[in-house]
Amino acid sequence: MDVTEDLGDGPVASEVATSSGQPGSPVKPGRARRSTALLVALALAGGIAFATVFAFAVTRLHAQNQQISFRPAGIPANVSTSMADQMQLSPVPTAAAPGFTLTDQQGRQVSLASFRGKTVVLTFMDPHCTDICPIVSREFIDAHHYLGATGSKVVFVAVNVNQFHNQVSDVAAFSRAHQLDSIGPWYFLTGSLPSMRAVWGAYQIQVVAPSRNADIRHTSLIYFIDPRGRERFVAAPMVDHTKQGIAYLPPGQLTSWARSIALVAKDVTP
Repeated sequence: MDVTEDLGDGPVASEVATSSGQPGSPVKPGRARRSTALLVALALAGGIAFATVFAFAVTRLHAQNQQISFRPAGIPANVSTSMADQMQLSPVPTAAAPGFTLTDQQGRQVSLASFRGKTVVLTFMDPHCTDICPIVSREFIDAHHYLGATGSKVVFVAVNVNQFHNQVSDVAAFSRAHQLDSIGPWYFLTGSLPSMRAVWGAYQIQVVAPSRNADIRHTSLIYFIDPRGRERFVAAPMVDHTKQGIAYLPPGQLTSWARSIALVAKDVTP
């Protein structure tokens, strides 16, 4: 299930989007829509790490309802409170990120442990997605640009969530189509269904894939893992939709997201 939300201040309903870009049932408008959507995702995801995220989200929701400016402890100083709220950025209990070994878009076996010494920006994508995944791809490309010299110390990683399109050719085609290969340290990882499911479960990613031709729904999260292999922060990517159901984010919001991803990555990079 892709959690998608409007990032503006107007009373636009939040939606749950599918990989085809068709919006689901609208949620009642209101200032609390962003936190409400995240709470739904967290309730589906579960897990010890998300107990902390859930607590922050509940507090944020209360603060928004009371129109109080709220900033959870632990948010990097270089990320504004408003952007942290839009990203639903929260620190997670510092613990070793679950390890895994999958195959990248060039057919190479890659393990999370092989990135030790570098910061990892980890997300989950569908190589046939036309909704939120291309938006996050653009943010990753721009974030890599904003990292500047720090870019050599940060890798961007996505794990496939589409069991019906899990070949190397699938993730390679998506990487080319969305110019992700322009990021030197870019890895779109795939594997057998059991191996991918193990990673989804370890990172609290829920995937609903009824059939090859059905829309893939999955939890959308970004993890920031430090060079020692420890989870440090989690964020929830967002997207808006036109009346025709086409996914987009206004250029200004794309820029803000990309800069903030870079700022968080810099914060956890020595």
